[in-house]
Amino acid sequence: MTAVVELRDAHVVHRARGGPFGRDPLYALTGADLTVAPGEAVGVVGESGCGKSTLAQVLVGIRRPTSGTVLLGGRDLWAMPAGERRVTVGAGTGMVFQDSSTALNRRLTVRRILRDPMDVHRRGGTAEREARVRELMALVGLPAALADALPGQLSGGQRQRVAVARALALDPALLVADEPTSALDVSVRAQILNLLLDLRERLGLALVFVSHDIQTVRRMSDRVITMYLGRIVEEAPAGRITGEARHPYTRALFSATPSLLRPLVPIPLTGPVPSATRPPSGCPFRTRCWRADAVCVREMPGFSAASSPGHRYRCHHPVQENESTDDLVRESLPRELR
Repeated sequence: MTAVVELRDAHVVHRARGGPFGRDPLYALTGADLTVAPGEAVGVVGESGCGKSTLAQVLVGIRRPTSGTVLLGGRDLWAMPAGERRVTVGAGTGMVFQDSSTALNRRLTVRRILRDPMDVHRRGGTAEREARVRELMALVGLPAALADALPGQLSGGQRQRVAVARALALDPALLVADEPTSALDVSVRAQILNLLLDLRERLGLALVFVSHDIQTVRRMSDRVITMYLGRIVEEAPAGRITGEARHPYTRALFSATPSLLRPLVPIPLTGPVPSATRPPSGCPFRTRCWRADAVCVREMPGFSAASSPGHRYRCHHPVQENESTDDLVRESLPRELR
């Protein structure tokens, strides 16, 4: 079965201002390999600045990688002529952004916003486009009476529903949601998440869900990707990511997630947070990892396979599958505090 989208050794390097010799390179994405199958949901987690949004933009063709390959439906996206690439990306992918108030044109009505992708790609006649607008509004639970409303007249949840509907206008195979609920109230957030889950099941969409909310990502996904300093450092089935993650950074992230079943005792991460313009040698996490040694300074770890299928990680000194979070908290504390 052909993957919906596939990245092969994708790199994104920007030029950051500053530095004594002009602009320093900023390594936003480094060596990303990722495959998303039809109908699969992949979650992406990591701290701010780890490359999650850059990865999302590369997946939908908004950002061209500095090097590497992006295959959309098995075809090399950046080897296509510009016109063909625009059609392929526009019809095959959809993206929902974090802030719907800035993602939607405030001068256009809901009807115009939803018609816009069909107008650009010349899908159907006038009557068919109007029918599709009504269909999309019903699909995301928007009343037909809001068709002539402007974004400023809608609630935050309604605006995000419009953004989801616009992303689905051309029946894409891939939907990428980049922090789609972070600007919403808790109750509205739950409605949008349930909507995305329902749409994925009804339409058979492949979904890439980017979020800081780790528990939400686990709920929304079949597979979870952990990123650190522009690199994918772990990939695991969502059901195993909480208690059986092998990378120390993934364990630290999930240990900081509040739970009703156990008190919050996060694994402490000390040491300097590295710069994306001057990443450390060897393993990028070594400056904050309690297990780091000379090998971590010298060598970037390759991927190792865990015992369960589809679980891989990059670490010289991985967490063992039977180690609990409490064990890791004690291990990471200074000796005098254990």
